[in-house]
Amino acid sequence: MSRLLVEYAAHHAEPLRQLYLRARQQAFTWLDSTQFALADFDAATQGETILVALDQEKPVGFVAWWPPDNFVHSLFVAPEQAGQGIGKALLQACLARVGRPATLKCLQANDPALRFYERQGWVITEAGDSAEGPYFLLALQ
Repeated sequence: MSRLLVEYAAHHAEPLRQLYLRARQQAFTWLDSTQFALADFDAATQGETILVALDQEKPVGFVAWWPPDNFVHSLFVAPEQAGQGIGKALLQACLARVGRPATLKCLQANDPALRFYERQGWVITEAGDSAEGPYFLLALQ
């Protein structure tokens, strides 16, 4: 298996739209997934910096962040690739560029993601509400 992290390029858009849709359908079971659309990827990552994980030249994950605030906005891995270290590698590469402190939001109902971030050293600093449900703000110093 040949994995590589690369800067986002236009030819990654369609596979990442598909990945984002599938990953959210699987992870966000408490939401109405019929409301999810391929175009959501474009809206969610507009203006952000994106790194893409490739496996044999096929996108299998991505991380997107907003550099002015050191805010990690999205981290998604293809469901069939979960648990193989892709998310951790993407997050580490992102943090190497973003620096510290960094923050992110994680929906409270997304237990697997919360456990993942806590294992990586992130700490819950506050809670809030969003259209997708209650979330935690996490920070890494």
